[in-house]
Amino acid sequence: MLKILGRKTSINVRKVLWLADEMGLSYEREDWGMPLRDPNVPEFLALNPNGQVPVLIEDEFVLWESTAIMAYLAAAHGPTRLQPADPRVKALSDQWLEWQGTGLSAVWGYAVMALARKMPGYDDEAKIAESLKRWTAKMAILEAQLGRTGRYVAGPEMTLADIALALSVHRWFSVDRELTPMPNCKAYLEGLREGAGGKYLTAEMP
Repeated sequence: MLKILGRKTSINVRKVLWLADEMGLSYEREDWGMPLRDPNVPEFLALNPNGQVPVLIEDEFVLWESTAIMAYLAAAHGPTRLQPADPRVKALSDQWLEWQGTGLSAVWGYAVMALARKMPGYDDEAKIAESLKRWTAKMAILEAQLGRTGRYVAGPEMTLADIALALSVHRWFSVDRELTPMPNCKAYLEGLREGAGGKYLTAEMP
């Protein structure tokens, strides 16, 4: 049995849960992560010294980092239609998956805390504006790509990258502020709400 440690409100945990659901895998999820359960305790740090979720446990095997976990599930429990057999399509999927984790997610932090999660202390309008400016520039890249490819980011079929990016687009539209219109991203999000990911693209989980 697979065990996934992490709270559902974490976008990185939802990447893993959504993929597991798409693949029809059986798993047990255990709440970790603030404010539910502090991961900075010896029990959790022995599994992930970074003190972050998600963590995957299968038998004696322990793995952290959401993209690594997704790749493992696709390889160890596949095949899955979400991991393309064509090496070029797979490379494009990997490219966009990495971009989501290192480029897109790196710029939204302050704006998400201020405008989606409404966290106390995140009320500096200059910092909000700067975060939104950088986030908008990244979203424009995705908007243009979806204009070229149509329904999915790497081509005509859904891949692992679409899970991470749909969650990111959902986060964009969860912000309580008038934003630059992104019609391709909006259509992309609505299309992906129709499948297994619908339960992870909700107002309760920005």
